Amino acid sequence: MTTRSHCQALDAQDSLAPLRRQFALPEGVIYLDGNSLGARPVAALARAQAVIAEEWGNGLIRSWNSAGWADLSQRLGNRLAPLIGAHDGEVVITDTTSINLFKVLSAALTVQRQRAPARKVIVSEASNFPTDLYIAEGLAELLQQGYSLRLVNSPDELPQAIDQDVAVVMLTHVNYKTGYMYDMQALTALSHECGALSIWDLAHSAGAVPIDLHQAGADYAIGCTYKYLNGGPGSQAFVWVNPALVDVVRQPLSGWFGHNRQFAMESTYAPSAGIARYLCGTQPITSLAMVECGLEIFAQTDMASLRSKSLALTDLFIALVEARCGAHGLELITPREHAKRGSHVSFEHPEGYAVIQALIARGVIGDYREPRIMRFGFTPLYTSFTEVFDAVEILGDILDNHTWDQPQYKVRNSVT
Repeated sequence: MTTRSHCQALDAQDSLAPLRRQFALPEGVIYLDGNSLGARPVAALARAQAVIAEEWGNGLIRSWNSAGWADLSQRLGNRLAPLIGAHDGEVVITDTTSINLFKVLSAALTVQRQRAPARKVIVSEASNFPTDLYIAEGLAELLQQGYSLRLVNSPDELPQAIDQDVAVVMLTHVNYKTGYMYDMQALTALSHECGALSIWDLAHSAGAVPIDLHQAGADYAIGCTYKYLNGGPGSQAFVWVNPALVDVVRQPLSGWFGHNRQFAMESTYAPSAGIARYLCGTQPITSLAMVECGLEIFAQTDMASLRSKSLALTDLFIALVEARCGAHGLELITPREHAKRGSHVSFEHPEGYAVIQALIARGVIGDYREPRIMRFGFTPLYTSFTEVFDAVEILGDILDNHTWDQPQYKVRNSVT
């Protein structure tokens, strides 16, 4: 039986444990929601103050040059690139995940219209993050060329769904509900064999699991920086395009930051070469600058070490929940197999929302997703093994005593 002392010993042996000091985590809180919003790096406060007081306050407009604002998206992209198996000059951090998905999906469909115009189907999964599906629906309607969205209900259905009608296979690498992780290389190869292009949403995997876009042969990838990358609420997303495709077509949001002669102020658009063409408008420098604080912490470790600890944390959590709370109707919906698991764990419970609210009231922050899903994220940079033990003990106490069965825990907040 695993004890708290055993978990404390694991923390004492954890080579990543010192990194926790670089995050501003409140006392008395066990934060298991870094898969939704990462914790604040300590350095972010001073960085924000420097941008506002010095670069903006004193540098004024000169800071586009003197403080490097003009190429900040590309420089940060280069810092992020090693975490996703990309190279220098292949990633930009800009705009939102939804906007970047619109760009790459439009580009992919344009490529396919040139290569195989009869292909009109976009394949995804019904449980994909909703914004991805909404963007695909909206783009199909905007184009008015007979495009349709084909959704599968489980990963097992994908091989049959990808046929000669498919233009693009659009998947999230780690499912936001279940934590199921796709075999990116195998599915990309399958897509290519069938003549389709692949788009990968890395929102729930960048900074949490090892990714190698080049090895996988991926075509396009997008993702956010505010989850495991700890860039701050609503921080800018990123976009990567395979070098073989990046200059083939222009993306539709042809703003002036993507122009190859930006300050020539020409009246017609000429896209930049490479990934810079996926920039659009003027960058929000204050929030963009915060992203670097999280990336600087990643530079002190490697994804193999983070993945090893992530699996150990999630293994421990699953085992403890099933041992301590097994009599309370919890159903694990996250894969047990390491190769298929991201860095969060989800259990279903008939009163999942109320249970999560009761946990939050006790200082254990997870989150809830429909239907009945209690979701717990494990961020190896700052989550400890002892916190996992304590969180499960509190969960067990809430379930044993039906603490969740109180009116205040059943009132739905606008954000769950």
